[in-house]
Amino acid sequence: MANGTEFQEQVRQLGQLITQFDQMPDNPQKIACKQLVQLLMDVHGVGLDRMMEIIFENEAAGPAIVDRLAQDSVTNSLLLLYSLHPDDLETRLDKAIERLRPRLRKLSYSIDLIRVCEGAVELSVTSTSSGHSCGSTSKDVRAIVEEGIYELAPDVTSLDIRGLEEPVNSGFVALESLMGHSLLTANQNSHSLRTDGAD
Repeated sequence: MANGTEFQEQVRQLGQLITQFDQMPDNPQKIACKQLVQLLMDVHGVGLDRMMEIIFENEAAGPAIVDRLAQDSVTNSLLLLYSLHPDDLETRLDKAIERLRPRLRKLSYSIDLIRVCEGAVELSVTSTSSGHSCGSTSKDVRAIVEEGIYELAPDVTSLDIRGLEEPVNSGFVALESLMGHSLLTANQNSHSLRTDGAD
């Protein structure tokens, strides 16, 4: 069973393949592949939607199960991909920040959400100690914050962390970039794909 890190790597590889596929010239084979992807998305989407309905029908345990699925780093991404996640972006960001606060407090840092605009997130992370933090500590804190945010909100399109020293590449990439526009908007593009097939 893949853990969150392995799943993130698999999604990264999938994103690379999708990018390569989108750059291929249009031909009957490419159209057929698009139809195949769309059909798989539709089938999986219907199945996942029905699973969520069955879970919600259990009024006693259903909400707790859905909440657990929403917090898991793997199933969380799938629920987002198929527009089945019970929480909106800002709610998930609030939960991620609350998770981060105790850990950052031990490192003498505080964190606050400044604003969210169409997937772009701006955070304030500041030192609560009287002395100046060293560069390595700031880099560690940045990595901790990025990991915590993207775990619950992989659909964040950009993350601006104010109050820390120069950013470093943590290796995390937003879900939208990884999955590629063609997968994240597959359900909205189903009509155009079917039109391509008809041609």
